[in-house]
Amino acid sequence: QVQLAESGGGLVQVGASLKLSCVDSGRSLSSYIMGWFRQAPGKEREFVAAISRRAGVTMYGDSAKGRFTISRDNAKNTQYLTMNNLKPEDTAVYYCAASVSVNVPNSQGDYRYWGQGIQVTVSS
Repeated sequence: QVQLAESGGGLVQVGASLKLSCVDSGRSLSSYIMGWFRQAPGKEREFVAAISRRAGVTMYGDSAKGRFTISRDNAKNTQYLTMNNLKPEDTAVYYCAASVSVNVPNSQGDYRYWGQGIQVTVSS
Protein backbone atom coordinates (compact mmCIF):
# COMPACT_ATOMS: atom_id res chain seq x y z
CA GLN A 1 0.00 0.00 0.00
CA VAL A 2 1.32 3.40 -0.97
CA GLN A 3 1.58 5.91 1.86
CA LEU A 4 2.94 9.24 0.75
CA ALA A 5 4.27 12.02 2.96
CA GLU A 6 5.66 15.34 1.77
CA SER A 7 8.30 17.42 3.52
CA GLY A 8 10.53 20.40 2.82
CA GLY A 9 7.96 23.15 2.43
CA GLY A 10 7.96 26.46 4.21
CA LEU A 11 8.18 30.23 3.90
CA VAL A 12 10.83 31.64 1.56
CA GLN A 13 11.67 34.90 -0.15
CA VAL A 14 11.22 35.62 -3.83
CA GLY A 15 14.07 34.11 -5.83
CA ALA A 16 14.87 31.46 -3.26
CA SER A 17 14.99 27.72 -3.79
CA LEU A 18 13.27 24.84 -2.05
CA LYS A 19 13.48 21.09 -2.41
CA LEU A 20 10.37 19.12 -1.61
CA SER A 21 10.58 15.44 -0.77
CA CYS A 22 7.92 12.75 -0.85
CA VAL A 23 8.54 9.46 0.90
CA ASP A 24 6.50 6.31 0.36
CA SER A 25 6.46 4.50 3.68
CA GLY A 26 4.90 1.55 1.94
CA ARG A 27 8.23 1.06 0.15
CA SER A 28 6.65 0.56 -3.25
CA LEU A 29 7.47 3.83 -4.95
CA SER A 30 9.38 2.15 -7.79
CA SER A 31 6.12 0.61 -9.02
CA TYR A 32 4.50 3.95 -9.72
CA ILE A 33 4.74 6.95 -11.93
CA MET A 34 5.12 9.87 -9.54
CA GLY A 35 3.86 13.39 -9.82
CA TRP A 36 3.55 16.74 -8.10
CA PHE A 37 0.48 18.95 -8.12
CA ARG A 38 -0.26 22.20 -6.36
CA GLN A 39 -3.32 24.14 -5.29
CA ALA A 40 -3.36 27.83 -4.53
CA PRO A 41 -6.16 29.41 -2.49
CA GLY A 42 -9.30 29.79 -4.57
CA LYS A 43 -7.82 27.92 -7.52
CA GLU A 44 -8.10 24.43 -8.93
CA ARG A 45 -5.40 21.87 -8.38
CA GLU A 46 -2.69 22.27 -11.01
CA PHE A 47 -0.24 19.80 -12.53
CA VAL A 48 3.38 20.65 -11.75
CA ALA A 49 5.56 17.73 -12.83
CA ALA A 50 5.70 13.98 -13.25
CA ILE A 51 8.36 11.32 -13.67
CA SER A 52 8.29 7.79 -15.03
CA ARG A 53 9.10 4.74 -12.95
CA ARG A 54 12.78 4.64 -13.90
CA ALA A 55 13.11 8.40 -14.35
CA GLY A 56 13.56 8.11 -18.10
CA VAL A 57 10.65 10.44 -18.84
CA THR A 58 9.76 13.70 -17.14
CA MET A 59 6.92 16.09 -17.83
CA TYR A 60 6.35 19.62 -16.57
CA GLY A 61 3.47 21.98 -16.38
CA ASP A 62 3.93 25.39 -17.96
CA SER A 63 4.49 27.09 -14.62
CA ALA A 64 7.31 24.70 -13.74
CA LYS A 65 9.26 24.59 -16.99
CA GLY A 66 12.77 25.96 -16.66
CA ARG A 67 12.59 26.46 -12.88
CA PHE A 68 11.53 23.17 -11.32
CA THR A 69 13.15 19.74 -11.56
CA ILE A 70 11.51 16.47 -10.63
CA SER A 71 13.63 13.51 -9.64
CA ARG A 72 13.36 10.25 -7.77
CA ASP A 73 15.46 7.76 -5.84
CA ASN A 74 13.69 4.42 -5.88
CA ALA A 75 16.19 2.91 -3.45
CA LYS A 76 15.09 5.51 -0.92
CA ASN A 77 11.41 5.32 -1.92
CA THR A 78 11.53 9.07 -2.37
CA GLN A 79 10.75 11.57 -5.07
CA TYR A 80 11.82 15.19 -5.11
CA LEU A 81 10.82 18.51 -6.53
CA THR A 82 13.59 21.07 -6.69
CA MET A 83 12.17 24.55 -7.14
CA ASN A 84 14.39 27.45 -8.12
CA ASN A 85 13.76 31.17 -8.56
CA LEU A 86 10.52 30.97 -6.64
CA LYS A 87 7.83 33.56 -7.27
CA PRO A 88 4.84 34.68 -5.18
CA GLU A 89 2.56 32.87 -7.64
CA ASP A 90 4.23 29.60 -6.64
CA THR A 91 2.55 29.91 -3.25
CA ALA A 92 0.34 26.87 -2.85
CA VAL A 93 -0.14 23.56 -1.13
CA TYR A 94 1.98 21.02 -2.98
CA TYR A 95 0.83 17.43 -3.28
CA CYS A 96 2.75 14.29 -4.07
CA ALA A 97 0.86 11.67 -6.07
CA ALA A 98 1.35 8.18 -7.46
CA SER A 99 -0.09 6.75 -10.66
CA VAL A 100 -0.44 3.23 -12.02
CA SER A 101 -0.77 4.49 -15.59
CA VAL A 102 1.37 3.06 -18.35
CA ASN A 103 2.37 6.47 -19.68
CA VAL A 104 3.20 9.59 -17.67
CA PRO A 105 -0.06 11.47 -17.09
CA ASN A 106 -0.65 15.11 -16.24
CA SER A 107 -4.26 14.78 -15.14
CA GLN A 108 -4.99 14.44 -11.44
CA GLY A 109 -7.66 11.87 -12.23
CA ASP A 110 -4.93 9.48 -13.35
CA TYR A 111 -3.25 9.52 -9.95
CA ARG A 112 -4.54 7.00 -7.45
CA TYR A 113 -2.60 7.85 -4.28
CA TRP A 114 -2.03 11.24 -2.72
CA GLY A 115 -0.06 12.75 0.10
CA GLN A 116 -1.58 15.18 2.61
CA GLY A 117 0.08 18.16 0.98
CA ILE A 118 2.61 20.68 2.22
CA GLN A 119 2.50 24.45 2.23
CA VAL A 120 4.95 26.51 0.22
CA THR A 121 4.73 30.26 0.69
CA VAL A 122 6.84 32.69 -1.33
CA SER A 123 7.01 36.14 0.17
CA SER A 124 7.84 39.30 -1.72
